[in-house]
Amino acid sequence: MDTTTATVGGLVLALFGGALLLWCAAEVRLRHRVRRSGVPVVATVVAERDVHGQLDSAPLLSFSVLPAVGGSGAGSGAGSGAGRIAELVLTRPRGHTPLRRPERFAPGAPVRICYDPDRPRRAVLAAGEIGRAAVVDLLWCALGVVCLAAGAGLLAAIGR
Repeated sequence: MDTTTATVGGLVLALFGGALLLWCAAEVRLRHRVRRSGVPVVATVVAERDVHGQLDSAPLLSFSVLPAVGGSGAGSGAGSGAGRIAELVLTRPRGHTPLRRPERFAPGAPVRICYDPDRPRRAVLAAGEIGRAAVVDLLWCALGVVCLAAGAGLLAAIGR
């Protein structure tokens, strides 16, 4: 293999593997944090309006959240939440990447989720709703490690 080709190939593989590992770590950490400290609710799977949305393996979910209340103010006493109106949120859960959408996510089906109260569109499936998330996460991490190792191997072979 030509030195230039090996260098570029090694750099591309190493950068891709490193970026994939960083993305996997950030995504797993975010999902874990939202499941641990998020607000649990039951969402409803919404029917897709366009054909391309049906190809997405993550279902479109709808759920209601109460709007955030400002700090201390005129209505901060008992019963201050009586005048608030719930906000409807449409989002797809993070970290759900099967090849095909499971049948249990048919339109109208209830799904347990947790969402970040600061960013309600950041939702994850509850622990009982996910099947093999750890296996999928490990496969993505293994791909990142293999690409990083292959890139490092190519770069090390050039240095000899």
